[in-house]
Amino acid sequence: MSSRKYSKELVDGPNQAASRSMLRGVGFKSEDFTKPFVGIASTGAKVTPCNMHINKLSELVEDSVNSSGGKGVLFNTITVSDGISMGTQGMKYSLVSREVIADSIETVVGCLAYDGLITIGGCDKNMPGCLIGIARLNRPSIFIYGGSIKPSAENTDYVTVSEKVGEYSKGTIKEEELIHYEKISVEGPGSCGGMYTANTMASAIEALGMSLPGSSSQDALSVSKNNDCKNAGIAIMNLLENDIKPSDIMTKEAFENAITIVIALGGSTNAVLHLLAMAHSIGVKLCLDDFTEIGKKTPVLADLKPFGKHYMSELNANGGIQPLMRSLLDEGLLHGNCMTVTGYTLEKNLKEVEPYSNNKIIKSFKDPIKKDSHLRILYGNLAKDGAVAKITGKEGTSFEGKAKVFNSEEEGVEAILSNKIIEGDVVVIRYEGPKGGPGMREMLKPTSAIMGLGLGNKIAFITDGRFSGGTHGFVVGHVSPEAADGGLIALIEDGDIILIDAENDQLVLKVEESEITKRKSNWKNPITSPKKGVLSKYAQSVKSASLGAITD
Repeated sequence: MSSRKYSKELVDGPNQAASRSMLRGVGFKSEDFTKPFVGIASTGAKVTPCNMHINKLSELVEDSVNSSGGKGVLFNTITVSDGISMGTQGMKYSLVSREVIADSIETVVGCLAYDGLITIGGCDKNMPGCLIGIARLNRPSIFIYGGSIKPSAENTDYVTVSEKVGEYSKGTIKEEELIHYEKISVEGPGSCGGMYTANTMASAIEALGMSLPGSSSQDALSVSKNNDCKNAGIAIMNLLENDIKPSDIMTKEAFENAITIVIALGGSTNAVLHLLAMAHSIGVKLCLDDFTEIGKKTPVLADLKPFGKHYMSELNANGGIQPLMRSLLDEGLLHGNCMTVTGYTLEKNLKEVEPYSNNKIIKSFKDPIKKDSHLRILYGNLAKDGAVAKITGKEGTSFEGKAKVFNSEEEGVEAILSNKIIEGDVVVIRYEGPKGGPGMREMLKPTSAIMGLGLGNKIAFITDGRFSGGTHGFVVGHVSPEAADGGLIALIEDGDIILIDAENDQLVLKVEESEITKRKSNWKNPITSPKKGVLSKYAQSVKSASLGAITD
């Protein structure tokens, strides 16, 4: 099959002279019209440290494509910042940006007939957004991760600052100390440095086979990251020549590999949401129960933040995730026969990988951090369609307490910082789901305040919203059906007893059925959805978190 499957229809023959004329205007030469066109989608922008360097990386990719026999064409898509907008109304746009990114990449590549595609992402929603766009287009493609930031000289990062806010509220530290951490903790380019959502998704995508080996475990400012970009040209030309498409790579077994890596690394709950959506886009049937089944046999091995001691940059310096993948393959926990963007199978890619020089970050299978998954899919009357908990065992595995209910993140944060939450409480923040938010805000501000106040192992927290990858503690999110759809979470009242059981994977409201029926008959949705704009469109089209908050 021709490696110019799409572009030849755009530029071949006398009838396409006008199209060629426009392309000459942006620098195309006559010889370029005989080459495969490769779109290069950059999420570069100065709105966030995660993406501030990505336009420079995209130029390296363009040079690589051009020197490898293709014609690279740069274009940009958007990015927003979870970290900057966290705890504000602006955070409602964060998950929405995943769809905007996917839509914009699909639109540009579909319109301009690029034969192949390379996308470069940094911040959390960039990565699934890029992969959803790649999947919809289903033409030879590669994803490149922008890379991780290093911690400060005092071993702090963005999440440190978030938790210091809680300490300040408690009176443990003074404002001067809080401002000190604010000033030093985020310096220069790169995504947040723990096993938060960005590094989780980058690792999952590499395990999926859609990144070149090592792409997920490189610092943003590093020779290895530059080389990752420089190697992309030869790799995309090989994919084009052999017509290896995302559908050849993003199979059910490949998604199972991605889930396995997320669990072994102790990754973010957001991976559940995003992997479901990515699988849907490529036509793979993935469901919440797949995470449970894989979790039964996959241990948590990585001692990485937020619940561990180490940063991603430390793992990068010790070999990244490739040795971990090799050991998981040797243990029979990965499917080695899956195709990857190298043109080889995962097993072939890992054949020469050496083990870690030490195991201070990645534990052995004989001494895991947790013998099975920290990502627990809970069901029960409070979550008939499922909920996602992130429980490492450090918090315990079961919690029963009295509900304290809030109809927005702001209400919950105010109560937490005003010391209105006490030991034994179950904080409930609702109407923050995909439709109710709309946009399913992340709850890092309240959970960080809880940790800063020293309540991390003394209370629990449930929401129909999401959690940042930086969140830790006894937390349950993605509660479905959500409050805005009349899910049982909408009917909880202060003082109700809630059971969270991560051993038996249950989330239960201990209220008599007759009382629930009475409350249901009196319930009215208190939330008014936006009437126009992107949030309105999103609220009208988005599906349940249990399906990945998909919009198509």
